[in-house]
Amino acid sequence: MEFKDNTPIYRQIIDYCFGCVLSGAWRPDEKIPSVREMAVSMAVNTHTVLKAFEYLQLHDIIYPKRGMGFYLSANAPVQVNSTRRQEFFEEKLRDVFKEMRMLGIGMDDVEASWAEWQAENAE
Repeated sequence: MEFKDNTPIYRQIIDYCFGCVLSGAWRPDEKIPSVREMAVSMAVNTHTVLKAFEYLQLHDIIYPKRGMGFYLSANAPVQVNSTRRQEFFEEKLRDVFKEMRMLGIGMDDVEASWAEWQAENAE
């Protein structure tokens, strides 16, 4: 995994885990890779992965089984979606709004761009 300089590595690991949940690569109530396995595969310190796992555990996305590792919570897809939506509205969208104000972009421009994107990406 290639890490970006502008985001903490543990946060990028969380995003990777979110992707595994939403893509179905990790299934509810099944064991996920261990802290050590992820650290080795990503070439990072185990403490960095552990920090990401603590976040996931705090948000009820994973849970530990004593002596057996971590498992994906039954409601993990819903939790991940909820957490990502909250982060989007609290962090990313605020930055977008600031940029829109500086560039003089209005909601009409956004709606037109959204409609164009939907037309291009219709399945």
